[in-house]
Parts: sequence; C-alpha cells; structure tokens
Amino acid sequence: MQNCSRRDFLKTSAVLGAATTLPLLPSVRAQSPNNKLRVAVVGVNGRGMSHVGAFLKMPDVEIAYICDVDTRALAKGLEHAGGKAKGVSDFRRILDDKSIDALSFAVPNHWHAPATIMSCSAGKHVYIEKPGSHDPFEAEMIVAAARKFNRVVQQGTQRRSWPWIQEAIKRIHAGEIGNVRFARTWYNNSRGSIGAGKPVAVPEWLDYNMWQGPAPEQPFVDNLVHYNWHWRWHYGNGEIGNNGIHVLDVARWGLGVGFPKRISCTGGRYHFKDDQQTPDTAIATFDFGDKGVTFDSHSCDPHGFENATFGIMFYGDKGTLVIGNSSYKIYDPYNKQIEEKKGGGGEKGHFANFVDCVRTGKRPNADIGECQKSTMLCHLANIAYRTGHTINFDGATRKIVADPDADRLWKREYRVGWEPKV
Repeated sequence: MQNCSRRDFLKTSAVLGAATTLPLLPSVRAQSPNNKLRVAVVGVNGRGMSHVGAFLKMPDVEIAYICDVDTRALAKGLEHAGGKAKGVSDFRRILDDKSIDALSFAVPNHWHAPATIMSCSAGKHVYIEKPGSHDPFEAEMIVAAARKFNRVVQQGTQRRSWPWIQEAIKRIHAGEIGNVRFARTWYNNSRGSIGAGKPVAVPEWLDYNMWQGPAPEQPFVDNLVHYNWHWRWHYGNGEIGNNGIHVLDVARWGLGVGFPKRISCTGGRYHFKDDQQTPDTAIATFDFGDKGVTFDSHSCDPHGFENATFGIMFYGDKGTLVIGNSSYKIYDPYNKQIEEKKGGGGEKGHFANFVDCVRTGKRPNADIGECQKSTMLCHLANIAYRTGHTINFDGATRKIVADPDADRLWKREYRVGWEPKV
C-alpha cells in the first residue's frame, strides 16, 4: 500500500521484532535536534484533533506527521497543526523515519492493538486511545509488545491524570470512607438511530482498504464511517468499550482490584430497529470475590444517577464517595453530604504525562499494562452479553474457565497477513 507493500512491511517488522530490547529515551532524544520530541498524530477526524491541540501547547514537542485515511480530515489536520507537518495516509510510512519518537493514535478500535504493536516493534513510543484493544487476545498482545520493546505506551483513559480524581482515589485508599467493597458505575447519553446502511461505492476521499486494515473485508455501507463502527462487533466494542472503559477504570483503580472471577451482562437494543449490533441498554456485573462492580449503560436515556451522565459511586462502611461529571462528593454513613470538591477535565495533563515519561522512561499514569486490565472487563462483559450467560474467569492464568462458546470470542479473525505478533 502506497510504496510500502504489506509483505515488505511485515518482513521489516519481523527483523525489528528480533532485535534486542530498545533503550528508553536517552538514546531517542539524541536523534532529535534541540532535544525536541517529534511525534505523529494518526487519525484526525475527531479525537485526534485533541491530540494535535495538546501537543501544540507543549514546549520542545514537534508534530512531524499528520496521518489519516480520509483526505478531507488529513487536510484539516495539517491546517490545525500549523502547516509544518507532513501528510500521509498510511501510518506505516512513518515507522521507518528514525527521527520520530512517538505516534499518537485516535483510530477505530480494530486498529488499536495492531497499530501499537507495529509502532513498538519499530522503536516508537505510543499514545493509544481507549479501549486499546478489540478483544482479550489483543489486550494481552499490546501489553506484551510494550514490555518486549521497552516502550512507553499511554492509554487514553485520561481521568488517571486529572488531579481532582487522583485526590478522590487517594482519599478512598487512605480509608476516609472505611472499607470499600463495592462500586457502582454508569454512563448515559441520548444517541439516536444509526439507520439501515446501504451498500454504496467507497467515497473518493476514503482509503477504505487501509481503514479496514487487519479486520476481514466487508462491503462498504453508507452509515459506517466515521462513528457508527462503534456499534458493530466487527470493528467496535459497543458503549462499554467506548465510554464504559472510563468509569470501569476508575472503579477498579479505587477498589484496588485486578481481574474479576465472574462476569455477567444483560440488555439489548431496545430503542431502535437499525444496524446497531451492540446493546443500547445493558447492566454488567463483575464479582472479584470480596468486592464487586456494576456498570449501567443507557445510550438512549440521558438521565443518569446523581444528576450526572457519567459516574462512579464507591460504597464504604464509613461513608460513600461519588465521582460525577465534574466533581466528587463525600457522604457520611447516614447519607448526609459532608463535602464536595469540583474539578475539570481536558487533555493537557494526560498528554504532558505521556511526554514526560517518554523523556524520563517512567511508567505513565495510564500505563497500558494496568489499563488493559480495565479494558479486559469490557471484553469479558461483551462476551457474557453475546453468549447470553455468566462467564467465569481465572485471573491467574487469564483464561475463561471451561466455556467453549466464550472462548470462540477471545480472538477475532484477521485478514491474511495482518494478525499481530510479538
């Protein structure tokens, strides 16, 4: 594809994969003039524009490439980046540029792990949007790649870098609400129907072959790009992988738990009859043995709990702490509010943490190894939903227990030659 055949690229990757573990930034910085970090932003139709904006505000960071398979988005991204970056439609063309320190990806979920693995094997650090993987197999592979090639990989679960949420979690860990055994999480929205897609010719502005990448080929339909792929199992992970990952990551962080033992998920596509395959309404439960978590997903019902569309509620034996859209509140054991702390969001702190870790070699706030444990909750809940029964999971072996139907959903099929390897 575009002066870089798949066969040649994979051959190059195999050579890189056999190389000795790469050192962290001291040698990388020496390659960049004036100690500037040179980054590439891949996927700028939506979230990627936030990546561009964040990097533009950082000293000693240069956006060297903008990449997108949509020529319209590519043009806008280049304009937003200030006109100095090079534009490409195939990110693999960036990997051979030894002056590039990091790639920042805002691409569809089916690309998350394969693109990160390719980049790590080429010696690049990676910022990858959530959920970071399409299925449990990829969740394992992306972490293995980050560790094998000794790369900094930051996942886009940015709440781990928000000071007010860090403060709330510290207070939970300090025992201010006592022994915490349970967290309730939720996400609400008012999404409409995606309709019924019609097969049409691929638009001239879209490289659909590259857009599909590792996913087995399917005909192009007019309601797929650039967002509705989220609701198709072939490419996305539904609402739990889209927004549920944020609340589940904070819940797991606060409770201090790893992998659940039992997972269930029930719900359906209740609001519209259309092409959406993933549920618009669902409740997932996660049993960790001595602690538990629930996730209430309501994509088409905007009214959430605690007057928040997004939240995590931690129940302790000495009180309750509720993290909402832009604040956290603490209640005493008698449900009297005793404190409220307001906070903000944004991207700056999370990207700054990534850049700092690339420079120093430290693990980032949302290190891929830690955050893929949270993503695994999303994958297991989706498997429970799709099989229609409770899943038992062995966290020590990271395997589903005695369940052939569930095992079939552990790993996706790939286009020939595209299966990621570490």
